Amino acid sequence: MKPSIRLILLLLLFSISGQLAGQAARQVSKVSITVSSLAAVLPFYQEVLTFEEVERYELSGPDIQCLLGLTDEDMLARVAVLQLGQEQIELIEFVNESRQLPPPADARSNDLWFQHIAIVVSDMEAAYQRLREYRVKHVSTAPQTLPGYLPAAAGISAFYFRDPDGHNLELIHFPKGKGAPRWQEPSGRLFLGIDHTAIGIADTRRSTAFYQDVLGLKVASGSENYGTEQERLNQVFGAHLLITGLKARGGFGIEFLEYLAPPGGRPYPADSQPTDLWHWHSTVVVDDLERAHRQLQEANYRFISNGITRFNHQNAFMVRDPDGHAVMVASLPVHGPNE
Repeated sequence: MKPSIRLILLLLLFSISGQLAGQAARQVSKVSITVSSLAAVLPFYQEVLTFEEVERYELSGPDIQCLLGLTDEDMLARVAVLQLGQEQIELIEFVNESRQLPPPADARSNDLWFQHIAIVVSDMEAAYQRLREYRVKHVSTAPQTLPGYLPAAAGISAFYFRDPDGHNLELIHFPKGKGAPRWQEPSGRLFLGIDHTAIGIADTRRSTAFYQDVLGLKVASGSENYGTEQERLNQVFGAHLLITGLKARGGFGIEFLEYLAPPGGRPYPADSQPTDLWHWHSTVVVDDLERAHRQLQEANYRFISNGITRFNHQNAFMVRDPDGHAVMVASLPVHGPNE
């Protein structure tokens, strides 16, 4: 079967499945990243990538035990909320934590623990030169512009790099006619916002059952990418990917990266904890939190949280998707009489 026909059939199947799904996700509100130290990592995001800190809060005691499934009663998590354009991320530093495993030195983009955020830029060459000035660690050889034989991605340019802790990040530039219309609006800024978070997955259908059929995101786009530019972008020889983009009513997109080739992408470590430096989690806000929790229980997904808990004005729980990526499922903010 030709790649384009296979992709069309998959998207049609997912669209039909999405129409049958129960609730629709309100938004993917933020992406959170465990870091070694806010003092060490925060300046990179603020000074190099021009994020602005908008909030600081802490988690401790019962919140950490219930929400993150950690048992150390003395542990403290310091959280910095950063904003770029309309999107927010969180950097989480765990204090008094003895175990904090770094990403493996030989981690690759086709490993199933892979996750990144795609930062939209108005000028790829200027953004790349800014990263060069700060001696940022490359993953890609240089920015790559995807060729015309990939119609869904043609003309999009991208570049992978790493933050001081080794987390993967992406710069992305959309030509006219590609991406959300707001990325084409003049702003006078170099770094515009975050288009999506991408995750490595093993099976698109299996992941769609989790994110679309239960959480209510909708399949919005698809592409089958391969060729020299894709290899140089991911630094994976012979890279051939099935890429599926999902959207909620608002917020980030979530993008599946299923490597059709090469084989050998390593699974998410089974003993992973939120304190490890490869830990990311995406927050998906849903209308019916209890229903989502029940459906995930019935389907035997692996929970990180000990039930639904309340923190920072929200009810939420954390669960792992079919490949091990952590997802926080949350209600809309709930304000009590004393809050």
